[in-house]
Amino acid sequence: MSTTPDLTLWGAGTSRTIRAHWAMHELGLSYKVKPIGPRTGETKTAEYTRLNPRQKIPLLQDGDFCIGESAAIVAYLSRMYSTPERSLIPEATRDYAAWLEWCFFVVAELDSTSLYVMRRHRADALGHIYGVAPEVVAQAGQYFRQQLRHVEVALMDGRQFLMGDQFTSADLLLTTCLDWAITYGVDICDNAHPYLERIHGRDAYCRAQAANVPVAPITPVSATV
Repeated sequence: MSTTPDLTLWGAGTSRTIRAHWAMHELGLSYKVKPIGPRTGETKTAEYTRLNPRQKIPLLQDGDFCIGESAAIVAYLSRMYSTPERSLIPEATRDYAAWLEWCFFVVAELDSTSLYVMRRHRADALGHIYGVAPEVVAQAGQYFRQQLRHVEVALMDGRQFLMGDQFTSADLLLTTCLDWAITYGVDICDNAHPYLERIHGRDAYCRAQAANVPVAPITPVSATV
């Protein structure tokens, strides 16, 4: 692992781009950000398309290596740059497998199957592109609440985080979905509220919120405290 990584993050302004910003700050990494937004034309330039033919954000450049998809970026950073002092992944093999299970669950069941379906069909979101469909939105919200029962069980008995006492990038992914759900007026389970309050108080979360703002210039960002 390079002791002085050359990291550039493309993308800002969405519930998915904040994941990469947040992971950087949790790990104390310094990086540059190119705060382009979605559906602005900025992802379709020749320069960006060469880096990411999918023309999506976020995208992480680590030297000559590029990786897209927010959860994949977070997993890469967690594996590549975690240290004994700052780690976003559990060490034990079966704990690592459980961490993977949580990450896949959040991305598949809460994000893409529920919240993004709502985003595609809400009148105040992407309904003008994909069609406004109130019943689809309502059903997706209901599915989100049903799936959240797994989180409710996991947080019982005073557990601080999904993996117990250790904050991991699974919590990072879950928090972005809970925040997103609240903005859409979707009820979350009772014990998720104190969970969110704890996580919202993390310095890295606050720094990531400030960094996740789409602006014009290329801005250097330092995650060191």
